[in-house]
Amino acid sequence: METQEEQTCEEYKSIVRDKVEEEEWKHLDINEHWHKMKKIMMETAQHICGMSKGPRRHKETWCWNEEVAEAVMEKKIKYRKWKRENLKEAWMEYKKCRQSAKRVTSSAKEKKQKECTSDLNDPEHQNEIF
Repeated sequence: METQEEQTCEEYKSIVRDKVEEEEWKHLDINEHWHKMKKIMMETAQHICGMSKGPRRHKETWCWNEEVAEAVMEKKIKYRKWKRENLKEAWMEYKKCRQSAKRVTSSAKEKKQKECTSDLNDPEHQNEIF
């Protein structure tokens, strides 16, 4: 009994083989031959396996600390309360928490940036830019 992976592999091989047999290869130079073969393989792989966008980049939150985490959690709680109750008082509480969370986050970012730039002035850390 074949696994799903083996079936997919066989289907890929079969389709590539069929497309290669259909193409005209006689009057091509090596670069044209390579590009045509690459195109066949890539299109078949995309057809069989599909395509994804890949992982998000720069997901690291380098300035995150306990104070920021608490402010964001409180903001989320107030947001849920406002959505649940739909009252003006709940909206005002959420708005205050949102502004507070922004302030805490920006101050944490600023503090971390100052920390990083002061480290760069140290002879030990000068090569840590990249």
